[in-house]
Amino acid sequence: MPNLLQKRWYGYQTAWAFMLQLLLVIFISYSNWILGLVSLCLVCALAYAMLRTERKFRKELEQYISELTFRVKRVEGEAISRLPFGVLLYADNRTVEWHNRFVTGMFGRGSTVIGQPLSELLPMVPQFSRDKKENEGRTTLEVVVNDRNYELTIQNDERMIYVQDMTELASLRDRYEDERMSFGIIMLDNLDEASQGMDDQQRAALIARVASVLTAWAKQYRVYLRRLSSERYLMMLNQKSLKDLELSRFVVLDEVRELTADLKVPMTLSIGLAFGPSSVSELGELAQSSLDMALGRGGDQAAVKSGQRLSFYGGKTTAVEKRTRVRARVIAHALRDLMQESDRVIIMGHRVPDLDVLGASIGVLKAADMYKVEAYIVLDGSNPAIERMMERIDKDEPLRRRFISPDQAMSLMTENTLLIVVDTHKKSMTMEPALVDQARRVVIVDHHRRGEEFINDAVLVYLEPYASSACELVTELLQYIHEKVQLSPLEATALLSGITVDTKHFALHTGSRTFEAAGFLRRNGADTVVVQRILKEDLQEYIEKAEIIKHARMIHGHIALAVTESNRKIPQLLIAQVADTLLNMTNVLASFVISARPDGMIGISARSLGTMNVQVVMEKLGGGGHLTNAAAQLEGTQADAERKLLEVLDEIEREEGLFE
Repeated sequence: MPNLLQKRWYGYQTAWAFMLQLLLVIFISYSNWILGLVSLCLVCALAYAMLRTERKFRKELEQYISELTFRVKRVEGEAISRLPFGVLLYADNRTVEWHNRFVTGMFGRGSTVIGQPLSELLPMVPQFSRDKKENEGRTTLEVVVNDRNYELTIQNDERMIYVQDMTELASLRDRYEDERMSFGIIMLDNLDEASQGMDDQQRAALIARVASVLTAWAKQYRVYLRRLSSERYLMMLNQKSLKDLELSRFVVLDEVRELTADLKVPMTLSIGLAFGPSSVSELGELAQSSLDMALGRGGDQAAVKSGQRLSFYGGKTTAVEKRTRVRARVIAHALRDLMQESDRVIIMGHRVPDLDVLGASIGVLKAADMYKVEAYIVLDGSNPAIERMMERIDKDEPLRRRFISPDQAMSLMTENTLLIVVDTHKKSMTMEPALVDQARRVVIVDHHRRGEEFINDAVLVYLEPYASSACELVTELLQYIHEKVQLSPLEATALLSGITVDTKHFALHTGSRTFEAAGFLRRNGADTVVVQRILKEDLQEYIEKAEIIKHARMIHGHIALAVTESNRKIPQLLIAQVADTLLNMTNVLASFVISARPDGMIGISARSLGTMNVQVVMEKLGGGGHLTNAAAQLEGTQADAERKLLEVLDEIEREEGLFE
């Protein structure tokens, strides 16, 4: 190539010389035409020589370019074949047309895969439209082939796939994720209750036994455990250890419970864990939040939080009833102060209110009246569950005027108004969620196990899962909120009816404090005969329940499942009553009833005798509730709801078993 360039340069110089000579011939011709003619002959000879030289140069240049093109193509093919990443071309029929050596090694076949269907080699590669406009751009996805990680970059319009080995990067990424820090807090739920009646030596021995189990468990799963107090421990671990703990379903919960099974009140643990944020302070806050969630759901379980994901493990036992009423007294005094600082009080329960909501609301209304604070109860529409009680309330004009609609409540709301939410802690479940958004101060009184959704900005939370009902909690508060509380027979009856309904006539989920609350209400004039009349069943409803029960069948040995006919729409209240009835059958430990509702949703009611946590089942379907009493509402058909429920039950059976 340098020789050719030099020849070209010489050619340019000769051309300039020829031009000068031609000008000189023209000048000489003016002086002497003979001499000019001779000079012209010489110039023509020079021009001929230049033409031959130019032709030779062009021929040599074409030959050089041809040889260079051949070499470049040969080197290009060899370079593409030996690239450190793969290139694969496929045809319209999705068969491999060509690939380089990298792709051969990727599949480990030792030979070409040309002609092989792409659906067999890389079935994860999507099919694209034949329209080029729709195929513009690239698609990137990660795949695993022969235990190695690859990133595929698919050039849609060219039917070309670039393949890059990402195994080392994936390994580093997994190692980084596994080594990320996680924080946790362990709390002995009921140390005071379990050790009540013990002397210091016995109490210390009990704590030492539990600490020994925790230490062995922490060592097994590579967890750093630090004791902060007699009932509180700090956990530090990486994410790999956390994954192992989740796979084990936190067996330490069962180990500690079984270890202390000989006590009157077995010891249980609550564990709050968090991972995700890189900030240590954020991890600590999330861990405490997870622990609060586990405690709010009744304890004896682990809550693991990462961003918006929250997982629960354990929670198989009923929340242990607290023998001390110190918390009830503290909450009562705090509620009294909040009421006195407010211009008015608005009381609201969940949608489709029941007797527990109505009774608890009337109890809170009584507390406000004792301090002469203006108070109202939000009630929307009629409800068969409370119709008989409302008929009696309608006869009490002063009490009846205290019931208002959600729109009226919105108009009464001010900056100093106190909103008290009873029998639920989920904003979406309240009778009017907009009231929660508008209220500056919110108080929660609830007995359900805490779910993921929660009114986080509440100024006061009284959430006790051990309680039978919201009416039980309100009854206890009334005994401490004022020195001389006097309930009317109607108010006491309303509170007692709420306890009676939620305990199934004091048969389920009752403790000593439940009967103490009922005794207090009876002393204040609660009429048990009126309660029985209110709870009487309608003959037509009883026949409808019998029709639904006809379709019941047994699954997993001890679970009764009833699915109504697809053309029938049953109110949620009746669905719940059928689930309660099924629970009374021999050999039934849990019941589920599925039916279409008048609002178009598919309702599922779940009940158990305590050996199965139906709340966990309903939460997996988007619902919630209590250990023995839960529900969910789904969109779609009854067949879809039944299939999803059976899948959840099968999953729980495989992972940890349905019953204790």
